[in-house]
Amino acid sequence: MKTNYETLTLERGDDHVLTMILDRPEAANSMNTQMGLDLRSFWADLYHDPSVARCIVVTGRGEKIFCAGGDLKQRNGMSDQEWQRQHAIFEQGVKSMMDCPIPIIAAVNGAAYGGGCEFALNCDFIYAAEHARFALTEVTLGIMPGAAGTQNLPRAVGSRRAMEIILTGGPVAAAEALEYGLVNKVCAPGALMEEVMVTARRIAANAPIAIRQAKKSVRVATQLDLKSGYDFEIEAYNRMVSTADRLEGVRAFNEKRKPDFQGR
Repeated sequence: MKTNYETLTLERGDDHVLTMILDRPEAANSMNTQMGLDLRSFWADLYHDPSVARCIVVTGRGEKIFCAGGDLKQRNGMSDQEWQRQHAIFEQGVKSMMDCPIPIIAAVNGAAYGGGCEFALNCDFIYAAEHARFALTEVTLGIMPGAAGTQNLPRAVGSRRAMEIILTGGPVAAAEALEYGLVNKVCAPGALMEEVMVTARRIAANAPIAIRQAKKSVRVATQLDLKSGYDFEIEAYNRMVSTADRLEGVRAFNEKRKPDFQGR
């Protein structure tokens, strides 16, 4: 997979966790066309080769801003056609992110506004620093969320709360976001990445195929009726019966040792 990007920085340890940093601090980590292209490429690579990592952590460069959304300085003066061409790149990136088989954790280290909030919502779950703020500000700019915000937010917080957040465009503090169900955990600023990495490493220590299949099954849970969802779950489950990891997991349990999963 590609490792050098103009707007993203990748950091990899020896624990199967890959950290991706939105790296435009001079522009509040906002998303310009190049970042759209970089993100589209990044997620597509992970779809093509999910063995690259067992868990992805995404965060923003700096201590105050996760991502300010679309780069409005670049967008200023764009024609309708230029705007739509750029947004098509963002749309492809969102769809590629949705298709990513690897668990994704957002470590929201500050403001997540507009498309930045939508980006966090597209992750599987969110840890946030105490000073983080979330807002879908699009209606204050004459547009509306266009990176699955109107789809993910109601699923996270319920339709009435989502209506309030989206239609006012106002910010939600980290503590409120936790109460609403938008985030999973609020951390002290200096402890955010440490706490995220504890969870990421715990996920990465589990059987990779099992993790990917479980993620896929949970993703369809809100899209299907219970019976159809359970049918999908069983299909996903049966994929693991013949794996070496299933044999290793049971063997390790009986031998009272930590399993050594190989993703096969």
